[in-house]
Amino acid sequence: MDQEIEKISKKLMKELDEDRYRHTQGVMYTSAALAMRYGADLKKALLAGLLHDCAKCIPGHTKIKMCEKYNLEISEIERKNPSLLHAKLGAYLAKDKYGIEDEEILMAIRSHTTGRPGMSLLEKIVYIADYMEPGRKELPNMMDVRHLAFEDIDKCLYRILRDSLVYLKAQDMPIDQTTEETYQYYNELYSKH
Repeated sequence: MDQEIEKISKKLMKELDEDRYRHTQGVMYTSAALAMRYGADLKKALLAGLLHDCAKCIPGHTKIKMCEKYNLEISEIERKNPSLLHAKLGAYLAKDKYGIEDEEILMAIRSHTTGRPGMSLLEKIVYIADYMEPGRKELPNMMDVRHLAFEDIDKCLYRILRDSLVYLKAQDMPIDQTTEETYQYYNELYSKH
């Protein structure tokens, strides 16, 4: 394993709980597999997958305080559901604490929870890997999603966005505005396929 990845991995092992660390490893390796399939930069995929949840285990009230301290914008939904802040705070910490300077990696970390319109290949890879890594709870459509991820990354992204919104609405859970905008963007592109 690359020395930088090894060093960050050891640091994260101390920062995350055991389940979250195991999930992070799954996302890192799933991101690598997708990067190899689609010709994305392998090291960037490994780093983005490894660091995507680096702020996940920080308590909610602390996430809010840290975002305020670092001047990271907090939406009304994020204030009510601080777990959503882990992506933008994670991107900040990836740069500040773990030394990641590559903007593509930072954006993949920042957008892995809500997505965003016009995602890069690396962003799509990490978003999808986070959803379907081998340790994830088996959802009714998981096998289809895993197959689709290696056949057509864009259709897979659209499917995950659609299924996630259906689930959130059925559970009457608040939906982040960016998630809605991301779905609308990809719905326009892929619903006709």
